[in-house]
Amino acid sequence: MPDIIALPAFNDNYIWLIVDEASRQVAAVDPGDAKPVINWLGRRPDYSLTRILITHHHPDHTGGLATLKAATECRVYGPDNPAIRGIDRPLAEGARFALFGQEVEVIAVPGHTLDHIAFYCANDGDPWLLSGDTLFAGGCGRLFEGSAEQMQTSLQKLAALPDQTRVYCAHEYTQSNLRFARAVEPDNDDIKVRLEVVDELRSDGRITLPSSIGLEKLTNPFMRSSVAEVTAAASRHCGKTLAPGAETLAAVRAWKDNF
Repeated sequence: MPDIIALPAFNDNYIWLIVDEASRQVAAVDPGDAKPVINWLGRRPDYSLTRILITHHHPDHTGGLATLKAATECRVYGPDNPAIRGIDRPLAEGARFALFGQEVEVIAVPGHTLDHIAFYCANDGDPWLLSGDTLFAGGCGRLFEGSAEQMQTSLQKLAALPDQTRVYCAHEYTQSNLRFARAVEPDNDDIKVRLEVVDELRSDGRITLPSSIGLEKLTNPFMRSSVAEVTAAASRHCGKTLAPGAETLAAVRAWKDNF
């Protein structure tokens, strides 16, 4: 089974490296900056970058793509979006491809952007998900291009994955997301305990990822937009009665944007 390791980039991004020790081949996920990847490879000259996986077009996810491709001649897999230069294999919902002996499935998850995709691998009972900026630990991406309805549908697709699925998102937003989640559901003990753990991790400068689908379903207000307590909290915040699902998600997203 390949290892998945985090390379910090910018202020709070993570570039995920999928490392196959048997072949010494590496795949980089959303390399917004080429330097962390080049530095990692430079310290390990017997490893080679053979793939890049892209979840969406934002520069902090694609900025290092051209440099890495030119330096390594790796193949780039990503959304079917001509605005992303260098994609060798455009991908859409349901596409599948082999990665270091494992099958990876593409899930279309618009909302943050219209072209956003996620990568899911069942991995022989130890599943993992590369969720980009759609699903964060304790949160979801801002609705820059898509609608609340699209984000609701996307998150429900991810919620249907096995609870043990490890979630590798692209930013270290967990602490701020859970502080907001506590404001939405102050009586949710799962959020309280999770935030205490995350506060301790961050005070030590440690990473809070990966998460899991099961944990997100217990503690993430955007994954809980059909839960009565979240709809009631959003309705109180808005001063009007909201329907569960997309209407609640839209209100919670607007609340978080100004939190």
